[in-house]
Amino acid sequence: MLSIVIPVFNEAATVRQIVERVLAVKIGRPKQVILVDDGSTDGTAGVLAELGRHSDITVLTHPANRGKGAAVRTALEQVKGDIVLIQDADLEYDPADYPRLLEPIDAGRADVVFGSRFVGGQSHRVLYFWHAVGNRLLTLCSNIFTGLNMTDMESCYKVFRRGVIVKLTLVENRFGFEPEVVAKLAKQRDAAGGRLRIYEVGISYAGRTYAEGKKIGMRDGFKAMWCIVRYNLFP
Repeated sequence: MLSIVIPVFNEAATVRQIVERVLAVKIGRPKQVILVDDGSTDGTAGVLAELGRHSDITVLTHPANRGKGAAVRTALEQVKGDIVLIQDADLEYDPADYPRLLEPIDAGRADVVFGSRFVGGQSHRVLYFWHAVGNRLLTLCSNIFTGLNMTDMESCYKVFRRGVIVKLTLVENRFGFEPEVVAKLAKQRDAAGGRLRIYEVGISYAGRTYAEGKKIGMRDGFKAMWCIVRYNLFP
């Protein structure tokens, strides 16, 4: 089974469509969809109440907004699948990429797979130059500390064998979750004492503008840099 974790904050306009895409994609295994309403105030709760009638969908609620990391932790308490995938509730990331993301794990080559917006030949919407520069800079700094050679540390798409993700003690509530999880994966060891097998695959990306609801900003970039230092040097 694949458990799909979807944090949701004020995404009434997109969450129904993304869930429909998630349910429609064919991956050759059952799906468990866990939606976490992170204190939405725009009518998202009503949409999720309708979606929650589906037998494969679980809806959890935070009374107040706590952030993406907190929503992921809440969802992880309910996962049943042997593989866990994180999906954003907007339409920037396309579930049609699931087969590509799952293949390295299904083939027995990987423990963790990241979707990268910067490798492969998939389509990408052209938007903010400085966002791309910031993402690459944060990934470079993360790689310096972890010793990994990732291209897109900040990517939403992260896929884990369940035994890997449930062993991590995660504490970041907001977007600091991204560098935190990478730092802790880099330190985690498998049963033989070796590093986890981490893969990247190219994914499509339809980024949205701030007018369309994009939430991450410069402050989150500074917090990510702090988290890179904190969780690599002071685990």
